[in-house]
Amino acid sequence: MTDLEQLQTALHSLKVLRSNVGIAFESVSNGLRADHGEDGKENKFILELQELLSTVNNNLRDVEGAVSNLSIPPGPFALGNTIYLSQEVTQERQSLYVQLVNSYKWTDKIRDYSALAGNILASNSVNKTYKTFSTTKRRKTQTSTHNVPPEVIENLITGIDRLFPDVTITASRPFVPNPVIQASLSRVLKAVIAFKGLMIEWVVVKAHSESNDLWTESRYKVFKKVTENCHAAMCHFHSPTMPELAVKSFMHWFHSYNTLFSNPCKRCGNYLYSNLPPTWRDLRTLEPYHEECK
Repeated sequence: MTDLEQLQTALHSLKVLRSNVGIAFESVSNGLRADHGEDGKENKFILELQELLSTVNNNLRDVEGAVSNLSIPPGPFALGNTIYLSQEVTQERQSLYVQLVNSYKWTDKIRDYSALAGNILASNSVNKTYKTFSTTKRRKTQTSTHNVPPEVIENLITGIDRLFPDVTITASRPFVPNPVIQASLSRVLKAVIAFKGLMIEWVVVKAHSESNDLWTESRYKVFKKVTENCHAAMCHFHSPTMPELAVKSFMHWFHSYNTLFSNPCKRCGNYLYSNLPPTWRDLRTLEPYHEECK
């Protein structure tokens, strides 16, 4: 048995001991009850208390045995400056330790998600090789999709606006020269899309009644799910060699959400599952699916 398994066994034994001690104290505090009856109720109460104390005694032996199997740490734990948190006497500063633990957990999740995102991007079309059909003619060097003239981006946005008549697009440039567009999809939803050159850098989907803040997510769960799926589609359609086609393909996929609340799931045939409509759109067929059915 590893050290971690022994520690889990000791903690489980301690948990059982605390539970049974609580039951014993509750029985003592309640005293004689109606279910003890009228005849010999004192003896029944004493027998019940003896049984509870015997159980507590057995649990205590289990805890002592489990603790004795634990290996002694080789030295003191390096807690750093967090060791001084135990000296705080004010209630507000005592909560700092909980916040610190949560920040450590958040950092670990960021590290795991970053590793997964790196693996996904590594397998995307960025690393694909392109064959040259002529050995005598050199392939033209591709221009960067980040540094392009503003006129090129304006033409792309205008083309998207003409391609989808039922999508209302308004553009602003808070990060000159990179635009941020608001794409309103009928009365269903709106998306705030940030560009970096000809590349979509960030997408957030919200209800029409919500703010246009790019960094604040929607308060509705359905639009949070759509935002997550937009991020996945943004990575899927990304192409450094054909950036304009990548943006138009993403917008064509995004346009399929005009039936978010009106089309049933292609798999189960239901409009709602777990109180949510089909929030996923197939990247090829654009058919609607619930998160659990895709």
